[in-house]
Amino acid sequence: MRTRTIRQSITFRARPHEVYEALMDSEKHSAFTCSVAVISREVGGDFTVYDGDITGTNRELTPDKQIVQSWRSADWPAGHYSRATFLLEVVPGGTRLTFTQSGVPHNCYDSVLRAWNDYYWQPMKAMLERA
Repeated sequence: MRTRTIRQSITFRARPHEVYEALMDSEKHSAFTCSVAVISREVGGDFTVYDGDITGTNRELTPDKQIVQSWRSADWPAGHYSRATFLLEVVPGGTRLTFTQSGVPHNCYDSVLRAWNDYYWQPMKAMLERA
């Protein structure tokens, strides 16, 4: 199967801890996505977000610095997972999140690329920056 890699960089006016918690805390994640999220906070633990449409496993967790997950959408070929990496670093005025997702099925690339911005980064910004 042909795959592609998504690379995005987003700056939030929030501390790395707040960005990390938005991604890893089930209640906070549910709040900004307006959907059910159940997220393990352990390496090797599983997660489901967007009411189970997205599933995966935590591969590496460095609190407030890095999250690496095996990640898949329910409409992807059976058993196929991408690798999603969220790197957090302090920058003037907040936190830069550098996001890389490798192994995205070629035919899903455009929709997944847009979805990160529309369903993650923009609602996360709204939640974090009004707090």
